[in-house]
Amino acid sequence: MSVDDLLVVRGVVRHFPLRRDLLGRTRTAVRAVDGVSFSVPAGTALGLVGESGCGKTTLGRCITRLEEPDRGTILFDGTDILGLAKKPMRRLRREMQTIFQDPYSSLNPRRRVGDAIADAFGIHRLLTPAERRETVAELLATVGLQREHAERYPHEFSGGQRQRIAIARALALKPRLIVADEAVSALDVSIQAQIVNLLMRLQAEYRLTYVFISHDLGIVRLISDHLAVMYLGRIVELGDAERIFTRPLHPYTRALLAAVPRPDPARRGQRLTLGGEPPSPIDPPPGCPFHTRCPNAQPRCRAEAPVLEALEPDRQVACFFPGGR
Repeated sequence: MSVDDLLVVRGVVRHFPLRRDLLGRTRTAVRAVDGVSFSVPAGTALGLVGESGCGKTTLGRCITRLEEPDRGTILFDGTDILGLAKKPMRRLRREMQTIFQDPYSSLNPRRRVGDAIADAFGIHRLLTPAERRETVAELLATVGLQREHAERYPHEFSGGQRQRIAIARALALKPRLIVADEAVSALDVSIQAQIVNLLMRLQAEYRLTYVFISHDLGIVRLISDHLAVMYLGRIVELGDAERIFTRPLHPYTRALLAAVPRPDPARRGQRLTLGGEPPSPIDPPPGCPFHTRCPNAQPRCRAEAPVLEALEPDRQVACFFPGGR
């Protein structure tokens, strides 16, 4: 942990019980997040990537306590938010906001977007009605919309415009941390670029800290300073984003990056493919969770689970044979 860290996550676990015995003890559970640790310095962006079902979204919801972890520690600016009661947590929520994947489902279709953005002021008892209207107009302008858009309903906007509205709502209380959960994946490619550019501009202007959850590695590379690669509820590689993109060490990270399309005929046939399907989070394999699909798996991988260890400055890898050794 560094003094510059705004967010510190330590050993967070979130399992979803599927079956209990007669005494109420969990017998079967989905291990969505299985002991995750990382930190995010203030003013930077952490990209959180991995296949669907790896636990990215659940982890993002745990960070903002939309989902309560089973155990672990989440420090926000030095405060353990998991130990906070309802009222102090409510005050702290002003400093952490979420941008969801589908802006249409996160907006009430029966309410004008100006009212939706202003809701936060009413919940936290901030500003007069006149001040709220003016602040909403300023927020809309900040994300590239017009003052008169406040009087319209969500269905009157395009997908990109609705996501801009969602971003304006997230900015309303001047948060320090934003968890963006697949914030651009539902948009057209041309609109994705506009929203990513907007998020990067806002980060520079407001010194925002991002946890950017996405399966699109190209977009993650644009926006992220640090990268965390998740597989089956665990982080398998963590560190400086550009170093990982340039020289991935974990075989799963290499496979993810090799799957990114590149317009280079010389690379045709060089794509690294993984065999089989990801194991079930209900019954993960013993040892390394990736050994069933890993081209470098050895007997040790089937018997022991590697821990996330620092192999070089700003690089941690959970692998016994990183880099194909």
